[in-house]
Amino acid sequence: MFRKKFDFYLILPVIFLLCFGVGTISSVSPANLSNHLIYIFISIIFFLIFSWVDLEMVFPFSPFIYLFSLGFLILPFILGTVTRGSVRWIPIGGYTIQPSEIIKPFLGVIAAWYWAKKDFTFKRFFYYCLLFLPVLLLIFFQPDLGSTLVVLSIFGGMILVSKIKFKQVLVLLLASVLILPLGLVVLKPYQRLRLIHFINPYSDPLGEGYNVIQAKIAVGSGGVSGKGLGHGTQSHLSFLPERHTDFIFASLAEELGFFGSALVLFFYFLFFLKILKIVAQCQDSTMGAVAFSIFFYLAFQTIVNIGMNMGLLPITGITLPFVSYGGSSLLASMMSLGILESISRRRAKEEVIEIR
Repeated sequence: MFRKKFDFYLILPVIFLLCFGVGTISSVSPANLSNHLIYIFISIIFFLIFSWVDLEMVFPFSPFIYLFSLGFLILPFILGTVTRGSVRWIPIGGYTIQPSEIIKPFLGVIAAWYWAKKDFTFKRFFYYCLLFLPVLLLIFFQPDLGSTLVVLSIFGGMILVSKIKFKQVLVLLLASVLILPLGLVVLKPYQRLRLIHFINPYSDPLGEGYNVIQAKIAVGSGGVSGKGLGHGTQSHLSFLPERHTDFIFASLAEELGFFGSALVLFFYFLFFLKILKIVAQCQDSTMGAVAFSIFFYLAFQTIVNIGMNMGLLPITGITLPFVSYGGSSLLASMMSLGILESISRRRAKEEVIEIR
C-alpha cells in the first residue's frame, strides 16, 4: 500500500536522516527535543498536503505566488523583533517562523514557471534578474547571508536548465567574475571577517575563528566509531556553538564517528540520486525543472553545511536539511519533499498511461 501511494526510494533516505537528527538533538540539546518532534509532526502534515498538489494547476498562479513570497519576506521588517542583530523571524504564539526559509520551494516553482519551455536569451535573463533581485535584497538586508546564497543557488541552477548555450554560459561566467568584487563590498563587516578568518582561523582563535576551530576539533575527535551519544565533549561542555542547528553535523561526527557521518552522507547520496532519476524520467520539462530547482537548493545547503562543519567552507549560517533543529528549515525541506513526491507520482501515472 505504501509503495503504491508513495515513492518508497525517495522517502526512505529522508526517514533515516530525520532519525539521525532526532538522535543527535536528543543527545546534545535534549531541552529542544520536544519542540523538534512537534516540528517533524507539523512538517509531515505539510509533506502530505504538498504531495497531493497537482503542480500543473499551480503554475498559472505563479505570479501570485511570487507576490505572496515578496509580501511574506517584508513581514519580518514589520512584525519581527531583532535577534542577534537580525530581523528574520515572525513571532506566532510561543514559536517563530522564518519566511526566508519557507519560500525556498516556492521560488523553485516560480523559476521553473519563468523558464518553462523557453530558450535562454539575454533579454529574458535581464527580466529574470529583475524578478529575483527584490527577493535577494529583502533576504540580504535582514541580514541573512546563508539564505541569500541558497536563493542564489536556485537562481543560478535554473539558468543551467533553461536551454542556455555554451557561449552564453561563458559570457555569464565572465560577468560574474567582474561583479564578484562588488559582492565583497556589500558584505557586512562581520561577514567579511568570516571570510578572512576562514583562511586562517587561528589568527583570531577566540573571536571569528572560534566556531571553525571548535567544529574541526569536534569532527576530528569523533574518530572512527565516535564517543557515543551523550558523550561528546565539545558539544556537552558547550565549546561547540549552535551544536543542534548550524553545527549539528560536527556534533553528530563527534558522537557517532566516521561510520555515523559516512552513513549520513550515504543517505544524502541516495536522496539526491533519486531526485536526479526523477528529473531524467520526467516527460514534462517544467516538472523536471521544478525537481531540479529543489535538487539545487537542498544539495547546496547540504554541501555548504557539511563543508563549514569540516572547515572546508566559510561559515554562513546554513542548516543541514532534515537533520538540523529548526521548524522553518524542516518545514521547507518537507514541503520540497512533498513537491518531489507529487512529481514522482505524476511521472508514474504518465508511464502507466504510455504502457497502456
